[in-house]
Amino acid sequence: KGDVQGSVEAISQSLDKLSTEEVRARVIHGAVGGISESDVLLAQSSEAPIFAFNVRANKQARDLAEKEGVEIRYYSVIYDLIDDVKATLSGMLAPEKRETFIGYAEILEVFNITKVGKVAGCRISEGKVLRGCGVRLLRDDVVIHEGNLKTLKRFKDEVNEVNAGMECGMAFERYDDIRPGDKIECFQVEEIARSLD
Repeated sequence: KGDVQGSVEAISQSLDKLSTEEVRARVIHGAVGGISESDVLLAQSSEAPIFAFNVRANKQARDLAEKEGVEIRYYSVIYDLIDDVKATLSGMLAPEKRETFIGYAEILEVFNITKVGKVAGCRISEGKVLRGCGVRLLRDDVVIHEGNLKTLKRFKDEVNEVNAGMECGMAFERYDDIRPGDKIECFQVEEIARSLD
């Protein structure tokens, strides 16, 4: 709701421009004047907030909004209203996933260990390997498995990190078709929040 028709139209047009293929701001009802109980009921049935630009809700509407859990947001600057909606829509966007290469390991030999299964005896050829990172098993430079490490050991100790040039033992979660000569690629995936800008 807005104080004059020009404000209501300007806000509606600005909100339309925020829409993308993934998210959309939809004005269910736009009108001039104070916020009434019928506005609150419409917002409640639509599960939407009420945006008030230079107008207020009367006491009955405020009481009903509190009872029904309808949010009324008050603004006196159009850009503040638009920025708030933009921030809300940005929060609805799926995060962008960015992958970072960490290191390579070469499988030198494979051991069968009771209660663990197959463990790859490896040498880190580039970068490093981190416990908890994602791993891909490469055979002749073709990815044949992607998953997570079950174990990362130096000698008999579980470790968090093994650096280039060092040897270690690795086992995959729920996968054991590993052979000498296979390579293990380690990576991390970071989720980055996106915005509508």
